[in-house]
Amino acid sequence: MSGTTDDGGRPVSTQPEAPRARSGLFRTKSIEQSIQDTEEPEHKLNKSLSALDLTVFGVGVVIGAGIFVTTGTVAKDYAGPAVALAFVVAGIVCALAALCYAEFASTVPVAGSAYTFAYASLGEFVAWIIGWDLVLELALGAATVAVGWAGYVQSLLDSWGIPLPAVLVGPQDGKFGFNIAAALLILVMTGVLVVGVKLSAHVTSVVVAIKVLVVLIIIAVGSFHIVGSNYQPFIPPKQEVSGGSGLSATLLESIFGYTPSAFGVMGIFTAAAIVFFAYIGFDVVATAAEETIDPAKDVPRGIIGSLAICTALYVAVSIVVTGMQKYSTLSADAPLADAFKAIDQPFWAGLINFGAIIGLVTVVMILLLGQGRVFFAMSRDGLLPKVFSDVHPKFRTPYRSTVILGVASALLAGFVSLEELSKLVNIGTLFAFVVVALGVIILRRTRPDLHRNFRAPWVPALPVASVAASVWLMLNLSVETWLRFLAWMVLGLVIYFVYGRTHSRLGAGTSK
Repeated sequence: MSGTTDDGGRPVSTQPEAPRARSGLFRTKSIEQSIQDTEEPEHKLNKSLSALDLTVFGVGVVIGAGIFVTTGTVAKDYAGPAVALAFVVAGIVCALAALCYAEFASTVPVAGSAYTFAYASLGEFVAWIIGWDLVLELALGAATVAVGWAGYVQSLLDSWGIPLPAVLVGPQDGKFGFNIAAALLILVMTGVLVVGVKLSAHVTSVVVAIKVLVVLIIIAVGSFHIVGSNYQPFIPPKQEVSGGSGLSATLLESIFGYTPSAFGVMGIFTAAAIVFFAYIGFDVVATAAEETIDPAKDVPRGIIGSLAICTALYVAVSIVVTGMQKYSTLSADAPLADAFKAIDQPFWAGLINFGAIIGLVTVVMILLLGQGRVFFAMSRDGLLPKVFSDVHPKFRTPYRSTVILGVASALLAGFVSLEELSKLVNIGTLFAFVVVALGVIILRRTRPDLHRNFRAPWVPALPVASVAASVWLMLNLSVETWLRFLAWMVLGLVIYFVYGRTHSRLGAGTSK
């Protein structure tokens, strides 16, 4: 952006603006218009986040249940000690997407993440689809993690001799129940987000510091209990596994008859498709771009920095835990804690459980933050009712969308068992990765004049590789997950054609 200002003293780009369609499904909203909309007094958010805040957000949302649970399951069933390599492979896949996100977020520092990026490059219809997809990812993600957190809390209360009544721990075996702990966590985090994103950053910083400290303690203490023979063989011999059937089969199995293998070199890639989901959430950093002091520099640093830190921690933890205990005997439910129990270290096992409980708090809060910002951006564009883009006069946060969506997520976490629905979080994230990567290629061609503070390297090769990797992982999800995803998308299309398309500010020519 350069040079001149308008009558209100706001910066105005002197670069030529790309023509945009006023009609049709693929009308695009220019970068300049998106940035100008952020200055409207009734929609303006408070800019208070730094690169450190964004990095903490990223680490806070990624380091969650995955590092405490996924490692054991994947090492035992798919990769053995080579689970560390699976984390590296998954980290590379995420890095490809992260570079694309970083370019977009530094060029379009507007709330909404992939939704906003798609609006600028692929058009309104695709933007709606990806926005609706992100709602699925973030809402279900927050509710699912809250239920997982509640499980740890219930276990802790049981150990103290004060179990919750069955009716307050959620639905079980088809019986009615309300998960009071999960719902309360979401409501408390919603309140923190309403008061202000900077307060959210402070809370996250404290919790992330505790969580990372616990992880570092695991690595430091566990390294003294590594037995070299536990790494033999580092890559166990390949084993054929029976494939799924019907709706439980992966799409890859259903279409091509391909059955994933366990162990061996291919087992590492099968494992990578599973541990990838331990990385979900780093893209939420991009949703806070509009509330960042210097988004052009800080957002790329936050996205890439948080991903690098999390990958290093994941690899280190997986090396330590598979060195402490033979991979074939690792626990699938709590591998880190049980590994310390196996070597008669109950204190450290308890510390790990404490870290899991504390760590999941920030995951819920940051997913709720991302969800609210996506709804805020879609509402500001007229695709959703105006109530979702109203900003609090004091706190300068989208409080109504935050409260409405927070209550909805709390009810979801309280009343619904999310064991199967949680898989939708994965497909939603990967779909967003595909759209953002394609958007980078298209925007490079349609707006070569744009000043890009961060440029993803090796375009178009890198975005194409990101698309290919994401599609491969999507194909490894079950047919049932795909059908549920498509059902959600159909519902979104109905809402778009009934409301969004006719109320779009861009379509009416009123975006200003």
